[in-house]
Amino acid sequence: MIVLAIESSCDETAVAIVEDGKLLSSVLASQVEIHRKFGGVVPEIAARHHLGNIAPLVDEALERAAISVTDVDVFAATYGPGLVGSLLVGLSFAKGLALALNRPFIAVNHLHGHLYANMITFPSLIPPFLVLLVSGGHTELFSVNSWDSIERIGKTRDDAAGEAFDKIARLLGLNYPGGPEIEKLAKLGEEKYNFPRSLREKGNYDFSFSGLKTSVLYFLKKNPQAKKEDVAASFQAAVVDSLLSKTFAAAAEYGLKNVVFAGGVAANSYLREKAQQFAKDKYNVYFPPIEFCTDNAAMIAIAAYNKAKRGELSPLDTNAIPYLKF
Repeated sequence: MIVLAIESSCDETAVAIVEDGKLLSSVLASQVEIHRKFGGVVPEIAARHHLGNIAPLVDEALERAAISVTDVDVFAATYGPGLVGSLLVGLSFAKGLALALNRPFIAVNHLHGHLYANMITFPSLIPPFLVLLVSGGHTELFSVNSWDSIERIGKTRDDAAGEAFDKIARLLGLNYPGGPEIEKLAKLGEEKYNFPRSLREKGNYDFSFSGLKTSVLYFLKKNPQAKKEDVAASFQAAVVDSLLSKTFAAAAEYGLKNVVFAGGVAANSYLREKAQQFAKDKYNVYFPPIEFCTDNAAMIAIAAYNKAKRGELSPLDTNAIPYLKF
């Protein structure tokens, strides 16, 4: 079974092809440089660039996979959550190909895609396991009992972790996107400042980063001479400690030995290092390859392939759902 999938939920246009679960090609056109001058993604500009990028990327993915579009058995695309204009570009293109070639179509939840990103490297990974999905728009903990039984046990009450990284990066005068910039700067600093970790009571697996963000803001106002490197290192340590302490406490309570990380923030090297320290010899820790932590079509293709195997096809009138839940 050959699946061609399109991901266009935000500002990255991506196309990937898998055959029987094996990745044949994965291509991506980034818009980071385009949106950097605005300090964030401008939805209308993102959608326009998706329109220009998508057809050439489909051609490139097919060429790299050494197949023709007529060899594709299933077409798939992200249908939410995300920016509605961006979603509609990829969704409409994939549905158009499915209709023109009389092939099945599968709509994929972008968040499910992040979960499946680990399957690219760890195809034998099967439930049950715990998932920390941490990105610019989401910070959530899930107990995955089976692919049909996923329970959310924790979520952010305000900012997502990635969003907090972006906001603090702006306070420090760093470029967008803020996560990689904070990580880079933190490597040059020391964890000198004890910024707050919220919601520390036992059994509470929700997250909160608004208080941390405010604490850093007031600290910078009172201490304008503080080294940015030390502020970045201390802020990053607070975020990572909050994420990991709750994640591994939940793993212990739910009796789950496999702990899976997903989403853009999972690319953070400090998070990866500290996760291994938290795990020690008690837990198995899984991280996707760096290139499959951020938005990509490989994870959408793997998710669609597994949905196709279970017979979970989608109607061609499936619409974009910007605020789609997990």
